[in-house]
Amino acid sequence: MYFHPSYLLLIPGMILVWWAQQRVQGTYRKYSQVRSGLGMTGAEVAQTILKNMGVYNVTVEPVAGELTDHYDPSAKAVRLSEVVYGSDSIAAAAVAAHECGHVLQDVKGYKPMNVRAALVPAVNLGANFGPLLIMAGLFMGAIGGVFIQIGIALFAAVIIFHLVTLPVEFDASSRALRIIDELGILQGEENRAARKVLNAAAFTYVATALYAVLQLIQYLILANSRR
Repeated sequence: MYFHPSYLLLIPGMILVWWAQQRVQGTYRKYSQVRSGLGMTGAEVAQTILKNMGVYNVTVEPVAGELTDHYDPSAKAVRLSEVVYGSDSIAAAAVAAHECGHVLQDVKGYKPMNVRAALVPAVNLGANFGPLLIMAGLFMGAIGGVFIQIGIALFAAVIIFHLVTLPVEFDASSRALRIIDELGILQGEENRAARKVLNAAAFTYVATALYAVLQLIQYLILANSRR
């Protein structure tokens, strides 16, 4: 195994990502046990928001898993995890509204969302092959430097993706909180609870982005030490 002191740089990022995941899971579980005043399920919240937004070509569907909620713009579908789809909790309402926030971004042509979607192929390539090329280059001769440079360039796409994701997710949450307040889906203290759920979820994206940046720095240190 190849070990370099630069690997220690990743430890703070790993701790931060773990803490962010624990925070979002804890906050979600807390408010998933609190029923909203109107008693609307996640599916009903999403359908109500879409109707009031004048969006009729987007379906609301259940999907297996926990915290697997997402909006698929290619299929025009808001997919809610089964626990959100059928739950009438504050957490379910917040998550459903957040995904509808992405729908509104799509309808309005929100540019960062389009940029993120365009980056997906490059991100898949960079995440899968970037680190492999970098590590392979460390053990090769003169040509190894070329492999490292290509690997770093590929991984840079991952960084850009994570950075673009931040405004997309924060904007979707902002739209969600505004919509559920305007429509009266959640009221008073319920809105503050929904904000806590969405803020905790958003912080996981911040932590992941920071960890990716630390990875890139570590790769650059490895490349420099090789010289």
